[in-house]
Amino acid sequence: MAALTEEQKVFIVQALACFDSPATVAAAVKEHFGIIVSRQQVESYDHTKACAKGVAKKLVALFNETRERFLKDAAAVPVARQVYRLRVLQRALDKAEKQGNAAMVLQILEQAAKESGGVFTNRRELTGAGGGPIQQQSVTPEQVAAEVRRVREDY
Repeated sequence: MAALTEEQKVFIVQALACFDSPATVAAAVKEHFGIIVSRQQVESYDHTKACAKGVAKKLVALFNETRERFLKDAAAVPVARQVYRLRVLQRALDKAEKQGNAAMVLQILEQAAKESGGVFTNRRELTGAGGGPIQQQSVTPEQVAAEVRRVREDY
């Protein structure tokens, strides 16, 4: 295990707080500082993992602060906004149409339909008839038995 300076530890903690994988962070440390660290050593600075025991309190505070700031700033990234993605798709569609690339045009149209139709979200609305609440029916055991007898008679 390489002995790390305070600057290197801060670099690792901040990268992990921004959801970079340990392998990605290890490669970045090698590129930025010229030292080789293992994925395991990098992961030991992520206090949210079980393997990270005894991480300094100031590094934990830095991690939490960086993570909070990262999540807040993620909304400022253009690609996180649907309108930006649709504009990029529109530019790609225009270019594909100019080039006469019918297959690409169809793919882009499908992508835009999925994007604007909410396919790429986790949000789902479940409603009953006419958009109202879902109606629940309670069924008694006698009703179930009668339905079973009716179905058997039909066969």
